[in-house]
Amino acid sequence: MLNNNNLNTANLRSILRMSGKSMQVFLEKLRAEKISKLSPGAKLKLLLDQLDHRLRVMFPFRQIVFRSEGKVSCLNLSHRTQGSVAAVVFSFAAWIMFSSISVFMHERELISKDAQIADVRVAYRSLLAEVSDYQKKFSGIVGDLEENHALMLSLAGQNTKLREDLDTFKNSRQAKAQIESARAVMKSRIDDVENKVQSLAQRNFSIKDDLHTIEADLQSALTERNSALLESTQMRRDIKVLENKLVSLEEKENETIDQLTDQTESQIANMERIIEISGLHVGDLMESDDSFAVGQGGPFIAAKPDGRPGGRLASKLNNLESKLSYSESLQSVLRKMPMATPLQAYYITSTFGKRRDPVNKKWSMHYGLDMGSTPGSIITATSPGKVVHAGWKGNFGKLVEIDHGAGIVTRYGHLSKIMVKKGQEVSFGEKIGVIGSTGRSTGRHLHYEILFKDKGLDPMKFVKAGRYVFQE
Repeated sequence: MLNNNNLNTANLRSILRMSGKSMQVFLEKLRAEKISKLSPGAKLKLLLDQLDHRLRVMFPFRQIVFRSEGKVSCLNLSHRTQGSVAAVVFSFAAWIMFSSISVFMHERELISKDAQIADVRVAYRSLLAEVSDYQKKFSGIVGDLEENHALMLSLAGQNTKLREDLDTFKNSRQAKAQIESARAVMKSRIDDVENKVQSLAQRNFSIKDDLHTIEADLQSALTERNSALLESTQMRRDIKVLENKLVSLEEKENETIDQLTDQTESQIANMERIIEISGLHVGDLMESDDSFAVGQGGPFIAAKPDGRPGGRLASKLNNLESKLSYSESLQSVLRKMPMATPLQAYYITSTFGKRRDPVNKKWSMHYGLDMGSTPGSIITATSPGKVVHAGWKGNFGKLVEIDHGAGIVTRYGHLSKIMVKKGQEVSFGEKIGVIGSTGRSTGRHLHYEILFKDKGLDPMKFVKAGRYVFQE
C-alpha cells in the first residue's frame, strides 16, 4: 500500500500514467525500500510469513476421513505438518544415499590397499630371484679359484722335478743339451704360467670387485625387503581397522535396511490384500498396467558372494530396491482402482448378480449396482481417468464411461444430466453428472458398473476394499 503522506499529487499523476509493467517495477522498488527500513525482527517475521505462504501453496490442506462402525473421524493435515513429513522423508533418503556412497568408497580403498600389497610381494620375489643369481655367480667364481690353485700346485711340482733332473745330468754334455732344451721348454712354460698367473690375478681383482658389488646389492635388497615387510605389516593393520569399521557400519545399515524391508513387505501385503478384496488377481492387474514393465529374460548365472564386508549389504539394498519398485507399481495401480462410491448418500436398490428383471420380471443377470438417492444428487468419478463415452447409449440412457487404465472401466447410467465431454480427463471426486431415470428404468437411480478387461465385477467388493483402506 502507498502512503498518502509520502506522495504528492504530481507523483500520483505520474504513477497513473505508467504502464502495467512500469507500475509493477515501481511497486517492487517501493516494497524493497519499505523492507529495508524494517527492523531485524520485522524482517524475520516477513520471511517466516513468506515461507508459510509457500508451504500453503506446495502443501494444501488435506483431510483423511476414517469410517468405522458408522462413526466418521477426520485427521487434518496442515501445510506445516505435510512440509515437516516431506523434510523428514527427504533427510532419510539423503542419509541412505550418503551411507551407500560411504560403503562404496570404503570398498574402493580396500581394493587399492590390496593392489599395493600385491606390488610389494612382486618386488620382494624379484629381489629374491636376483639374490639367487648372485649366489650362483659367486659359486662359479669360487670354483675357478680352486682350479687355478690346483694348476699352480701342479706347476710347482714340475719345477721341483726339473731341478732334480738338472742335478742328475749336470756333468753330461748330452745332459746339458737336454737341460738347455728342457730349460727352454720350461721357460716357455714358466712364461705361460706367469701369463696365466697375471690373468688369474686380474680375474681375482675383478672377482673381488664383483663380490663387493654383490655384497652391496644384497645389503640393499635386504634393506628393501625389511622395509617392504614393515610397510606390509602396517598396511595389514590399517586394513584390519578399516574392515572392523566397515563391519560395524554394515551391521547398523543392515538393521535399518531390514526395518525398511519389513515395512515395505507389510505395505505390499496390505495393497495385495486390498486388490484381492476387490475381486481382482494381482498378477492379472499388473500385466494390464502399461506403466509396469514385466518383460525379463536372459541366461541363469548363479550369483557368487564376493566375501567382502559390504557384499551382504549390497545384496540387501538390491532386494529392498526391488521391493520398493514393486510397491510403487502397486500404488500406481491402486490409484487407478475405483474404491469410492459415486454418490455421497445412497441406498442399494439392486445388487450385482442374478435377479428378477424389474420390467418383465424374468430371471436375468445384473452386471452392475443400482443406487438410489435424492433428486438432483451429483454423481462423481470414483477414480481418475479419461472419459471415453458421454451421451445416450441404448437401455443405459444417458451414460458416462471412464477408462481408468490397467484395463479398468467404470460406467454411470440413467443420468438426467451429463457434465463432462468425451476425451476429457477427470480427477477423483470430479462431478460428471446428475442422477436420473433415462433409458430402460423404472425410477430415479444410478446404474454403476465396474469392468476389468470387458468383464463385469461386483462394485460392492471395490467399496469394501476402500473401507479396508480407511481402516488401515
